[in-house]
Amino acid sequence: MPTTTPYGISITLNQPFDATVEAVRAALAVEGFGILMEADVRATFQKKLGIDSAPYVILGACAPAQAREALAADADIGLLLPCNVIVRRDDAAGRTVIAAIDPVVALGIAAQPALAPVAEGIRARLVRALAALENAT
Repeated sequence: MPTTTPYGISITLNQPFDATVEAVRAALAVEGFGILMEADVRATFQKKLGIDSAPYVILGACAPAQAREALAADADIGLLLPCNVIVRRDDAAGRTVIAAIDPVVALGIAAQPALAPVAEGIRARLVRALAALENAT
């Protein structure tokens, strides 16, 4: 079962990084998420800073119907969208970590009661996606 932090939900897998990134994309798609953006943090650090780091990718996941509902409740909520999902290699442990922002916490910043059920629904989808990844191993 995924674990939680004050702002996220995560799992750790004994899987190779690249295969895990692909599996995360697929698990998110099953739950209705599209990927709006992808940031390869390792490549950026190499290019801009000249340093090497462990593989680390940020995926900007969006559930379009829920995003539309959230934007209808608060037009500025786009500042807190999309839901970031990270895949990072923990070289010390030899494992790959997958973590997602907790949308209940993120959208809770807006203090809009209409956003609570939207955030809870998105959270449930993210938890299911992470649980599916965990159960597939």
